[in-house]
Amino acid sequence: MGLLLFSSIALAEEPLSKLNLRPGVTEVSQKAFDLHMIILWICVAIGVVVFSIMFWSILMHRKSLGVKPADFHESTKIELLWTIIPVFILVAMAIPATTTLVSMYDTKESDLDIFITGYQWKWKYEYMGQDVSFFSVLATPQNEIHNQEAKGEFYLLEVDQPLVVPVGKKIRFLVTAKDVIHAWWVPDLAVKKDAVPGFVNEAWTRIDKPGVYRGQCAELCGKDHGFMPIVVVAKSQEDYDKWLSERKEVARKEAELKSKQWTLAELTARGEEVYSKNCAACHQVNGAGAPPAFPPLKGSKIATGDRAEHIKIVVNGKPGTYMAAYGPQLSEVDLAAVITYERNAWGNSTGDQVNPIDIVNFKNSK
Repeated sequence: MGLLLFSSIALAEEPLSKLNLRPGVTEVSQKAFDLHMIILWICVAIGVVVFSIMFWSILMHRKSLGVKPADFHESTKIELLWTIIPVFILVAMAIPATTTLVSMYDTKESDLDIFITGYQWKWKYEYMGQDVSFFSVLATPQNEIHNQEAKGEFYLLEVDQPLVVPVGKKIRFLVTAKDVIHAWWVPDLAVKKDAVPGFVNEAWTRIDKPGVYRGQCAELCGKDHGFMPIVVVAKSQEDYDKWLSERKEVARKEAELKSKQWTLAELTARGEEVYSKNCAACHQVNGAGAPPAFPPLKGSKIATGDRAEHIKIVVNGKPGTYMAAYGPQLSEVDLAAVITYERNAWGNSTGDQVNPIDIVNFKNSK
């Protein structure tokens, strides 16, 4: 009784729309929602009919009225009815379901192709044919995660660089992963596609109105699986073209940074930012690590010892451990900066400076 009362109160306070699936913002998501509602009402109708007959039979044919049980043994009529009726019900469900699935898997004639790669725990977006690519990582401050600050409105749902797409265009997503299985999932777009190492899966969307649409990795991909959000920003074609032009300019300037003469202070400052986005989740902000899976960097042999070995581990990773290869994930500038930071932070006062050219030379020597 108490449970029923609690449920009634909860339903009264919670709008029904929040208890149902979301219609989303695309034609395909609306089709998926409509299919869900069709199946739901068919199930409701079946439930009403079956339970009505059952309760009516119990009430009207109970033993106290002296009713004798009917004998349906080997009744051809009954056998036909409970075979034909379910077949009609399944056909009624299959027609809209097939139509929706065909629409969801139709990735032909796209206007824009975006290659999505899942890493632990970030997404890489490559705009094919546009020479634009970047990583998108969680932007929620570590202080919020560790309850040292109040949590923001989009706690664990903000990224540093969202995926930007134009509205009114068919966008094809090519989804894969570099390390473990992830899943790229944005409910408002009705796109949920597994990212499997060695395989490339396809999905598509066409967003009709500008907006910000959020999702998350939908596969249990590791201890920070919940820290792998997705943010898609849909812009008008004019705003998208402007953003794309800015991204190309950023890429051009980033390439120029490889030949810049960096100071130790500049590299350390940039390295702290890179460390916070890519390393702090495992090795902690204070470099203390989380032994035994994630060893400390503060005072470690790696961060205070041979510089070449330090570069090798950060670029190539360490087989048999959770240490990923950051060579394909970070630019030469960011690799040099984060290694410099690790060798000079938390009391690791080596005074060593790793320049981008050192990373370039290391990669070329392999």
